[in-house]
Amino acid sequence: MKHWQIDQLPWDEFDLSKVDPQLVPAIKAASVVERNSVDYAHYLNNVFHDDPDFRMAADLWALEEIQHGDALGRWAMLADPSWDYQAAFRRYRDFYQIPLDVRESVRGSRTGELIARCMVETGTSSFYSALADSAQEPVLKALCKQIAADEFRHFKLFYDHMHRYLQRENIGVIQRTRIALGRVTESEDDELASAYYTTNEPSSLPYDHKRCIAAYMGRAMKNYQPHHLRRVTSMICKTIGLKPHGLIERCLFGVSEKLFFSRQRRFARQAGLN
Repeated sequence: MKHWQIDQLPWDEFDLSKVDPQLVPAIKAASVVERNSVDYAHYLNNVFHDDPDFRMAADLWALEEIQHGDALGRWAMLADPSWDYQAAFRRYRDFYQIPLDVRESVRGSRTGELIARCMVETGTSSFYSALADSAQEPVLKALCKQIAADEFRHFKLFYDHMHRYLQRENIGVIQRTRIALGRVTESEDDELASAYYTTNEPSSLPYDHKRCIAAYMGRAMKNYQPHHLRRVTSMICKTIGLKPHGLIERCLFGVSEKLFFSRQRRFARQAGLN
């Protein structure tokens, strides 16, 4: 059951004068990635084919993710009335696909798959929390608060199932760390770059991963503040089996904070956003 409905958002309070035009392209890209969760649910149902409890949870998760995409798409069309969310989503689906004909996780185990899903929810919960804090436009602020709350619940969903599978598969901290950090680095893969390309650039312009990922990341990362990153490192540590507020987490935060904001500045320069 969804925790909120799109029509409950304060759409009549939309204020175009408070829209950050640099942020709109990132919202467009995020909308189609969220909407595409139907494919990920299909993939998860294949991987967990004999686990009806998790399959039901994955289907409900996908319904909420689809609602995120539809709500973000509706907001983006208010911010840019010339943009067509449904057409952009069809273009994205034609351009980017994940492998669906699988029976085992690409992470090597079901625990590994759930660790990867925890990392995705860590990233999305921090992203929408940062947007909710930075947005001046009231509808976007309200929407991002709702999405962020969903993403934190989704993290707990995958985390709880991960612990269930850990009792069977007994994956150690080092391997869990390798999987988690590997999934974090995949945030700069073709999924987001393709989403930016298909929602913001004409098909006549050849796709260039470096250009598109810089354009997306330069916009998305600028909304973060240190406390958002602190929560990210705490959630990562919790997932891999370390104390979420211990010495290792503090060291991880110190390194990741410098790296994150350095990369944000580099992406912004590449995208001409400075």
